[in-house]
Amino acid sequence: MDLLDRLLGHDAWTTSRLLDFVQDLPDSDLDRDFDVGHRTLRETLRHMVGNIEEWTDLMAERPVRATPTGPQTAPVLRGRFEAAYAGFAELACALRDGRRLNETYADVLDQPPRRKSFGGTILHVITHNHQHRAEALHMLARLGVAGVIEGDVLSWEANRAQN
Repeated sequence: MDLLDRLLGHDAWTTSRLLDFVQDLPDSDLDRDFDVGHRTLRETLRHMVGNIEEWTDLMAERPVRATPTGPQTAPVLRGRFEAAYAGFAELACALRDGRRLNETYADVLDQPPRRKSFGGTILHVITHNHQHRAEALHMLARLGVAGVIEGDVLSWEANRAQN
């Protein structure tokens, strides 16, 4: 397993565990205002998933899909995440396998459009998720949710070894 496989595996697993924690939370907890990040668990997760979708579409050089508006349930966010991450990981691995990580694409959302590297964008998505997961895990801890994971790579590896 190379570093990209590890980063993708950890990112997907840890975000999925985060989504496990929010599945049964009442709307009042999903929408509780915190003084960090995107202010609520629901908005933080919506932002994370939307970013994966947007950057994948940009790198694939296809029109950026419309982001659903309004509050989304935890199961809807999970479904969007699973579909988005599968596409993101598949594209990332194809770019690595094709030795294209240093090549660029046009970020057409920038005005004027700017060239960005595939490798830099892939790492941006993964580190962006990590930052917002930390905020969401902090929110869960402040809500008193039991058993919240740390979310580090070595814990992911230990979990993989056990299963």
